[in-house]
Amino acid sequence: MNTRRLIRLLALSAGLLAAQAGTAQAPAGAPAGATGLCKDGTYYTGANKQGACRGHQGVKDWYGAPANSGKAAPTTGETSAPATTSKPTPAPASPAAAAKPETGSMAPAPGGGADKVWLNTASNVYHCPGTRYYGTTKAGAYMTEAEAKAKGAHPDHGKPCK
Repeated sequence: MNTRRLIRLLALSAGLLAAQAGTAQAPAGAPAGATGLCKDGTYYTGANKQGACRGHQGVKDWYGAPANSGKAAPTTGETSAPATTSKPTPAPASPAAAAKPETGSMAPAPGGGADKVWLNTASNVYHCPGTRYYGTTKAGAYMTEAEAKAKGAHPDHGKPCK
């Protein structure tokens, strides 16, 4: 092989590698179209890195194409402002992960009632019926307000239930 041909081949290879730099390939277990992996194990399928994994502890790995805007894209592990693209797709659930509900706009865990509060056992804060986190934090249990206070818990934002 002559030197000129070898140089062209090396230049072409370097160009292809440079074009793929910054875009990792999604792992085999990722859902179709996954462009990122959040730190909590869920996958993100949006096109923009900005706002990816918001509410999921930030981006762990990014598989999508680098941003073409004039601004530098956030590096792995950083979170950024919210985007209006698609929402993260949950990772395939393992038996241990299936037992823990995620925080967010999900239905409260079964078993509550008007006389029960939800004690977030991770933060030792209790939430009243009808409030945002009632029955929805990852770790918690229903009990009466008196039982929660006896365990040393305090009400969310200092407001006891009525």
